[in-house]
Amino acid sequence: MSKKQNDKETGKKTPQANEKAAGKALKEEEAVETTADPEIEALRKENETLKADNEALKADVAKEKDDYLRLMADFENFRRHSAEAKLELVGTASADIIKGLLPVLDDFERALKMLAEADDKVAVEGTELIYNKLMSFLKTRGLEVIKAKDEKFDTDFHEAVAQVPVAEEEKKGLVFDVVQTGYTLSGKVIRYAKVVVGI
Repeated sequence: MSKKQNDKETGKKTPQANEKAAGKALKEEEAVETTADPEIEALRKENETLKADNEALKADVAKEKDDYLRLMADFENFRRHSAEAKLELVGTASADIIKGLLPVLDDFERALKMLAEADDKVAVEGTELIYNKLMSFLKTRGLEVIKAKDEKFDTDFHEAVAQVPVAEEEKKGLVFDVVQTGYTLSGKVIRYAKVVVGI
């Protein structure tokens, strides 16, 4: 029996057969690579395109979110400014009405002084009742009387219309008399107290 026949029977391959098999496997591998390369390249390109699209979409979403947040902030500012403007308008209208009532309060004060001198208790009580009701209503709206008599002269609240010499040293620079009552509305001066200052 020849060696070839013996190798065939035992299952051993000859070196020539091994070379043929290796060459065949290499050719098959090259064929697979050449057919797979265009597919892999196409998939790689598609993957890169999808990544670029994803980044573009992320950028668009971030821009839209930023625009939305800015719009909401602008709307909140607009709403707050509108509410402040309404309050200011109401406050201004209220201040104008109260300023219009100040001469009426002055007349009440003069009437009370005159009635006190005339010793008419019924008239004094009736006038005081009306004056107190009006003042209590105006106080609920923020009106306050500026304290002046015997207070230190303060240009933020008082307007000096005259000066009088005083004998006591401690009364110098203090308000000696009030010519016209001053008022504040919600902390703001709407009429300065016209006063006589001791010197």
